[in-house]
Amino acid sequence: MKPREDSHHSLRRRLLWLILAAIAAASLVQGASAYRTAVRQADAMFDYHLEELARSVHAGVIVAPDPTRSYDLLVQVWGPDGVQQFRSSGIELPPQAVLGFSDAQVNGVRYRLYSLQTPQHTIRIAQNLDARRAQGRAMAIQAVLPIALLAPILMLAVGWLINRSLAPVERMRRQVAHRAADDLSPLPDEGMPLEVLPLVRELNLLFARVGDAFAQQQTFVDDAAHELRSPLTALKLQAQALKRAQDPAEREAAIASLNEGIERAIQLVAQLLALAREQGREGGRRAAEAPRRVDLQDVARQAAADVLPHATERRIDVGLVTDEPVQVSGDADALRILLRNLLDNAVKYSPAGGRVDISLGHTKARPWLVVEDSGPGIAAEQRERVFDRFYRVAGGDVAGSGLGLAIVKTIAERYGATVELGRSERLGGLRVELTFPASPPGEAEARP
Repeated sequence: MKPREDSHHSLRRRLLWLILAAIAAASLVQGASAYRTAVRQADAMFDYHLEELARSVHAGVIVAPDPTRSYDLLVQVWGPDGVQQFRSSGIELPPQAVLGFSDAQVNGVRYRLYSLQTPQHTIRIAQNLDARRAQGRAMAIQAVLPIALLAPILMLAVGWLINRSLAPVERMRRQVAHRAADDLSPLPDEGMPLEVLPLVRELNLLFARVGDAFAQQQTFVDDAAHELRSPLTALKLQAQALKRAQDPAEREAAIASLNEGIERAIQLVAQLLALAREQGREGGRRAAEAPRRVDLQDVARQAAADVLPHATERRIDVGLVTDEPVQVSGDADALRILLRNLLDNAVKYSPAGGRVDISLGHTKARPWLVVEDSGPGIAAEQRERVFDRFYRVAGGDVAGSGLGLAIVKTIAERYGATVELGRSERLGGLRVELTFPASPPGEAEARP
């Protein structure tokens, strides 16, 4: 199913918008704070200016304000008898004086007043409050202007830094996008951020696993094609022989030979499919498989039942010589395939009227399983090679595909078990021992 477009998002776009929003919010807060602070400071400065001007007048310095500037000052001085001694051009201020700072409205115009009383006279300084506040706002805007100019520059710098920081990721994306389907070489990790480096390394490990799987698959296909060619050619020849047969006895023999060839081909294909399936599971992630406890005794009985028809036909006794519950972690079907291949080989190579025994037990809390037969066994120098696919024991007179022990080894390795080949002291043939990882405490018993 194709994922919905709205289920994905751009990390670059999200990161950029979040940081830009944070810069914008911080700039607004900082600008508002700077504006309010500048207005308060301008107001305090103007008040201080009124106070200093009143003291200057008291000292005998009379200031003549500029009548063309609306925010200039109005100065009025009264003597101790209440007679006005000086008044600058402009409106007449009310004679009542409130010492210190105060606000008043004259002819619809608001003024900021400062009054100073001394034994010689009373001084009052007035300033147009609206003009003063306008001047204060202008000064505050000048204080905020650098912040307003810096915020866009900072946003551009952040956007450039984000794009540059994510450039290695984009470069890796282009490298992967332009790769050939069979190019599984590792991705370069030079210059990768530490947050992206684990992803690159995991991708390289994945490429290595996929490459190994491809190589294994190619080898398997080549070997399978080679091994299938011989039985299919034999079937063709047997079919031709059946077509040429005229005598009923000869025809019956040709039909029997053809059926035998078909059975061998079916067995070979079944083993090839089993091996491919187990190798596919082996190449997957084992962590995804939930461990399950499997009763190995039940698996042994089921596998023995699978080979019983062939064993009965050759009068071979297949039996379980120990009767105790043994549990291992694994998959019951896979372990049944493993044991069935061991038993099938034991039955196939044992002489008619022979014997195949299955033993189970624990040693140092590690479960084990042993299959012994009364066949010719395997020479010590060939015991390592028999686990290779399509390898057949030299000098054997029994037709086989060379896949049985390869399947056994693949399944055993998947569940952490070891496989050892030796000679059976009791039956004289081959002894195959599987040792599984340690089972829970309390399950330990010496093997026979």
